[in-house]
Amino acid sequence: MESVFFVLGLGLFLGLVLCWGFRNLPEERWQMVAALPRKKREHGSWQGLNLTWYGLLSANAYAFSVVILLVLAVSAGIPLAALVILTALFLAVTVPSSRIVAGMVEKKKATLTVGGAVFVGTVIAPWLILLINQTLGRYMDFSISVPVLLAAISIAYTFGESLGRLACLSFGCCYGKPLKECSGLTRRLFSRFYIVFTGKTKKISYASGLDGERMIPIQMITSVIYGVSALAGTWLFLEGFPRAALMETLFVTQIWRVGSEFFRADFRGELKFSIYQIMALATIAYGSMVVWIFPQSPLSTDLGLGLKALWNPGILLFVQTVWGIGFFHSGRSSVTDSKIFFNVVRDKI
Repeated sequence: MESVFFVLGLGLFLGLVLCWGFRNLPEERWQMVAALPRKKREHGSWQGLNLTWYGLLSANAYAFSVVILLVLAVSAGIPLAALVILTALFLAVTVPSSRIVAGMVEKKKATLTVGGAVFVGTVIAPWLILLINQTLGRYMDFSISVPVLLAAISIAYTFGESLGRLACLSFGCCYGKPLKECSGLTRRLFSRFYIVFTGKTKKISYASGLDGERMIPIQMITSVIYGVSALAGTWLFLEGFPRAALMETLFVTQIWRVGSEFFRADFRGELKFSIYQIMALATIAYGSMVVWIFPQSPLSTDLGLGLKALWNPGILLFVQTVWGIGFFHSGRSSVTDSKIFFNVVRDKI
């Protein structure tokens, strides 16, 4: 029963956060979280560095994913030291690849792609696990099951994607098609369930001029689908079915990635069937092959052990470090600028 209550608690938390985000983040005021003065300008103003809600929400998603990964993996008996090293190596590859792959596909320097990072992460993850087994594993006398840890990684990623779409709502990216350009059936389907972005500094405005338009709420739909998938995967994992958890989250997220892009209006490359859709199908094929190749021993989980692992100063600092790196990587806006004025309030001197 503890796995059921854990999943229900996660579902309640996720539902509250998503509802708040859906209601508020498309508004203009939820794009910038702060502005820092960088360079003095004429007439007493300063050029500002904008820090975005996109970066803050992305960092939250990174940190939450790491927490889920640690809880599930430790509950499956995987050593904490190995998990910390593996997580650091994994993020060191996938976080930069989100910018590198986007630059290769979209030919833009200031763009990120989760889809590209997922593809790279899926390719390298089994081999990082084998590397840990052959190095630290031999020294500490353990061997990590590849399917078990991949399942935990896939579930953590799915949670992260669900929460990460809130960042897209704030920045106005990854947006769906405007209803006025859709077929009659689609317009009727989304006649009451749509989204409107406000603000000239949101990507939907400066890239497509679609601020103020009724749009297909593709980010919201993705958040809900991924959230439900992650919760189902968590329950399967804790009940001792890691292969099922891996395939469920892998198929749901990547098949939806393929299908959802047909409803998106943001630039996804020059091809009608985008590179990201090809990557998603390749991810499914590669993940299925990995599950077939690597054996899995029976799994028994101890959720209490996984939760207890979080109450460790070293782990708390590690999660905070992940959050900080995530915010530093994605929170500094390079496509917007600000002008800051400072003055003295005379009647309060």
